[in-house]
Amino acid sequence: MRRTQADAAATGTGVRSRPRAVLPALCATQITSWGIVYYAFPVLLPRLTAETGWSTNAATGAFSLALLVSAVAGIPIGRILDHRGPRAVMTAGSALGTLALLVIATAPNLAVFTLGWVLAGLTMAATFYPPAFAALTRWWGPDRIRALTVVTLAGGLASTVFAPLTAAIAEHLSWRATYAVLAVILAAVTIPAHALALRAPWPAAPPPPPSSDRTTSIPRSRPFLLLATAFTLSGFAMYAVVMGLIPLLTERGATATQAAWALGLGGAGQTLGRTLYSALATRTSVTTRTAVLIALGGATTASLAFTPGPMPLLIALAILAGVVRGNLTLLQATAVTDRWGTTHYGRLSGLLGAPAHIAAALAPWAGAAFAGQLGGHTALFAALACISILAMLLAVASAAKPHPVSGAHPG
Repeated sequence: MRRTQADAAATGTGVRSRPRAVLPALCATQITSWGIVYYAFPVLLPRLTAETGWSTNAATGAFSLALLVSAVAGIPIGRILDHRGPRAVMTAGSALGTLALLVIATAPNLAVFTLGWVLAGLTMAATFYPPAFAALTRWWGPDRIRALTVVTLAGGLASTVFAPLTAAIAEHLSWRATYAVLAVILAAVTIPAHALALRAPWPAAPPPPPSSDRTTSIPRSRPFLLLATAFTLSGFAMYAVVMGLIPLLTERGATATQAAWALGLGGAGQTLGRTLYSALATRTSVTTRTAVLIALGGATTASLAFTPGPMPLLIALAILAGVVRGNLTLLQATAVTDRWGTTHYGRLSGLLGAPAHIAAALAPWAGAAFAGQLGGHTALFAALACISILAMLLAVASAAKPHPVSGAHPG
């Protein structure tokens, strides 16, 4: 029986629901947005604190505040995405990101610097993976894992491209001028890409499940709460490792450039890891792959903690940690659809991800503070490995028999 256009739009399989420009545009904007707004900071932090005299904790606290703002703003933005689509949200986020970087670059004091990062936090919520995932989940429907994989493969290159590029620019310019140059790149790539490539009609949401009460009760259910806690702990550990990698390596004798390349190659590892996720998803249950990937994240963190060198081995471990991190990104992107379907993807993803994003927001500041209290980044990474193991146990405990929900597919 021939499906109607409305049916095709609702299921995400219609021709018009898959605009050709979306995938290449989101690939380019995820590389650029993550690379500039997120990964440039750990590269520029040593120069920034040396030139301004601001403490590392104060500067990192401003960055953490941006991530906290992103976590909180992600919930209402998810609702907007469900109803109106990604074009206005992501275009406005790109424009705001350009303004935020210029405020950061010209900040005369720590207060204005912090204000710039608050604006950057709104940018993260409107342009990073969650809105891109919401767009792909609706437009690609049953084929969403393929689309999500393509975009995250590209996004994994953000640090590979921009960590070394930022370091190279900073060799010739001040940190302020470097941020100004990055602001121009962000505007040139992301504003037109989001404005022009995301113009396709927004498909209607799949029909809601028979009982709306079940959908509204999902965020209060035991599996949802345990999974959110597991992702929170895992996210904290993962982002603390990303932000702590450069100081860990410099403590062990790496130059700033070598450490930046290690961070960048870890991004290449993320891209490699994401090529493996589709096969993993077809061969494992959702609970099994959640527990295994979180445990592997803890194992790679422990290996970085207890391996003193040589530097090529440490860089190889950083790449392996990136492989796991790449899989964890896709794991979280598909967590809602694997368990509860696509009907309220934006809202449920926002609620599931908010605690993890808050933990990620605290990770740079808390990681720097704990490293000082624990006597260095070696001890910090050992503690983060233990946190990942606790997250794995909670992920196992979150297992529950799935109930059929519109748009869901088996894990």
